[in-house]
Amino acid sequence: MEFPKNLRYSEEHEWVRVEGNKAYIGITSFAQSELGDIVFVELPEVGATIQQDEPFGSVESVKTVSELYAPVTGKVVEVNGELEDAPELVNSSPYEQAWMIVVELSDTAELDKLMDADKYEAMVKE
Repeated sequence: MEFPKNLRYSEEHEWVRVEGNKAYIGITSFAQSELGDIVFVELPEVGATIQQDEPFGSVESVKTVSELYAPVTGKVVEVNGELEDAPELVNSSPYEQAWMIVVELSDTAELDKLMDADKYEAMVKE
């Protein structure tokens, strides 16, 4: 299981990659392995505002439907349209191809509430 060091992680198993004032958001390898085969991803529209710790979409697998929780607050500036036709990318490439949304960060201090890779790995191995 991968825990890329350049990402930040939420307790709800979302990851964040910051580039300037933008944050790429997806779900972790651990999360997708727990969910099983992903068959559908529901994401917000470009222009929507998401709030830290609030639901912003959902992922449907063959086992269950799970809400996605925003690791940061911001305005959605891009949505990964590839996931509409190929939701299985979440299983095969959770950190590269299967980013879900890009948000313009409202408050970079929120990033301090997220875990680094070592803390996240320790949490999921408990």
